[in-house]
Amino acid sequence: MKGRVTVADDLRERVRDRYAGLAVAARNGDSCCGSSCGCGSDGDGVGTSRFARESYSQAEREELPRPAAEASLGCGNPVALADLAPGEVVLDLGSGGGIDVLLSARRVAPRGKAYGLDMTDEMLELARRNRAESGVENAEFLKGEIEAVPLPDGYVDVVISNCVVNLSTDKPRVVSEAFRVLKPGGRFAVSDVVFLGRKRDLPEEVRETVGLWTGCVVGALEKGEYEDLLAAAGFESVSVEVVNVYEPETVEGLDTEEKREALRKVPAASAFVRARKPERI
Repeated sequence: MKGRVTVADDLRERVRDRYAGLAVAARNGDSCCGSSCGCGSDGDGVGTSRFARESYSQAEREELPRPAAEASLGCGNPVALADLAPGEVVLDLGSGGGIDVLLSARRVAPRGKAYGLDMTDEMLELARRNRAESGVENAEFLKGEIEAVPLPDGYVDVVISNCVVNLSTDKPRVVSEAFRVLKPGGRFAVSDVVFLGRKRDLPEEVRETVGLWTGCVVGALEKGEYEDLLAAAGFESVSVEVVNVYEPETVEGLDTEEKREALRKVPAASAFVRARKPERI
């Protein structure tokens, strides 16, 4: 007899199915930024998808196979945020098509290594194909969930992620796992979506619309919640730096002035989230 399906299980499957479809589309040469894929709504990749692409320099995009970038639904460039150095070990939570893993691997070469963790078979297949095409040898893609990282304690120097932590239904566990696998002094450097105000003040339909437009299932934390979560896990030097506030007029689906005004009062934004594991615990 099968166990009862929880809300968390249902959400996880929705995320898995959505990203599996995106991976297949990217593999087939489709950019998949129309409303059917959820990362935009006008065919031009509006939302965080477009903002993420604009966060990477032309030189960075030219380093990688096109499908690696096309499969990204990120909201920033965590590789630039992480300030990587040769010889470091990097872990990307929710690595998708591998864009941030492959960029990281090149920056920590030759002695360093970059790991990507993803729960979607189709994304892992795409990422491994992108790795082979790019010629990067110091990258490895692992199957698993970001709430249970298949790496030992104190193993990595830097944990990065690109608009994925907000998808988890157990964010304290994600942050705890990041803390566990980091070496003393290790860095947490994540791009994510946050709300700049009390999320509960937003009507449910507005939160859902913003979630679809940004390419993220609505689970984004408030800025203060994110800071408190990292501090509670043991991190220090915590900061959440707002990078791009989403204007209500650009969010398709906010079709009344009342809805747009609600988002003006509690804006959604992409942010760089930084923290450090103490040298001594």
